[in-house]
Amino acid sequence: MSSPKSPLAPTALPNLPEIAGVIRRVARAGYKAWERSDLTFVELAPGTTVAGVLTQSKCPSPEVEWCRKALVLGQARALVVNAGNSNAFTGDRGRTAVEAIAARTAQHLGCAPSDVYVASTGVIGVPLPVDKAEAGLDAAFASAPVGWVDAAETIMTTDTFAKVATQRAVVGGRTVELVGVIKGSGMIAPDMATMLGFIFTNAAVDPAFLQRALAAANTKTFSCITVDSDTSTSDTVLAFATGAAGNPPLAGDEDEGADAFVSALSALCMELALLVVRDGEGATKLIEVTVEGAESDRSAHRIAMSIANSPLVKTAIAGEDANWGRVVMAVGKAGEPAERDKLSIRFGATQVAEHGLAVTGYDEAPVTAHLKGSEIAIGVDLGLGEGRATVWTCDLTHGYISINADYRS
Repeated sequence: MSSPKSPLAPTALPNLPEIAGVIRRVARAGYKAWERSDLTFVELAPGTTVAGVLTQSKCPSPEVEWCRKALVLGQARALVVNAGNSNAFTGDRGRTAVEAIAARTAQHLGCAPSDVYVASTGVIGVPLPVDKAEAGLDAAFASAPVGWVDAAETIMTTDTFAKVATQRAVVGGRTVELVGVIKGSGMIAPDMATMLGFIFTNAAVDPAFLQRALAAANTKTFSCITVDSDTSTSDTVLAFATGAAGNPPLAGDEDEGADAFVSALSALCMELALLVVRDGEGATKLIEVTVEGAESDRSAHRIAMSIANSPLVKTAIAGEDANWGRVVMAVGKAGEPAERDKLSIRFGATQVAEHGLAVTGYDEAPVTAHLKGSEIAIGVDLGLGEGRATVWTCDLTHGYISINADYRS
């Protein structure tokens, strides 16, 4: 929390509408020695539907396992988010803590424990203290409602700014609102979505349709970002639909407004995903990597991620060095079809290599100017097929090392 705000942070926050059926409260449970709130409790109206995408890590937290089981039911009455302790790799003690949080919240609301969704973020390997969790919940239950930004700040760990976004759509003749809050700065390499993100809408949406829409949005957004190639044990993105807008419930692609809702949800996820990259630990540059001409979209995605995850590429960008040879290296190591003599590379709008060779006499001046900016574009054309993908990452600086060397202190 002592790190200065990322230079890539937005200059202003959007105007965030209230979502009927969503009440946010925060409290200080004291999971770490922070002089701030670290527990968020969100009460959701009866009838709220839910969908989610969760980490594919083989070492998931008890919270992830709890949410995975609860999502099958498709209903939600509450969300509890703890910051400062991920409760991951904590065995039965971790599971007991999640069960206690769900039980206490369910008792407060008069609902089933399975209607309570729990997420935690922070240090791995330390069991979440049940006494602090329960005391924090009791304090949250009795506290006054807070705004979206307060909730977003409460779920932060190494984040340097609160991350929020909003979209709207017309569904069944009604204007529906969507608001998202997210946290994430390090341990960002999507194997679905690498952070904690929560989306709220007043639209009425069938849980199965909401799940399909969120999964599709995730594929092109959260699963296309990376900061450091490390996938978290706790990654959770949940979408809650209260139905308060009064539209006919969306259940299929042919329903009136379904396309508009899906587009708004995708746009919201894209905004949230890029906010995470903009707050990458130690980041000074946002990097967009586009790969085209691959044998398939999947192949293009894997090559793009190989480039985006390369420490050599990321440090070259940090140093504003147009070292396109490192891009060649990252393409070659991806394990996907590529032919050296068909490969072309550009930085910004400038072609630097084409058909396996440096462009004869290319002027490095515009490339140097491009690399001095805060938003960098790298383009690769494999010349093999129609596959295409775009991913986003950030540069790798000394700041990343400093933040992670001191993370537990």
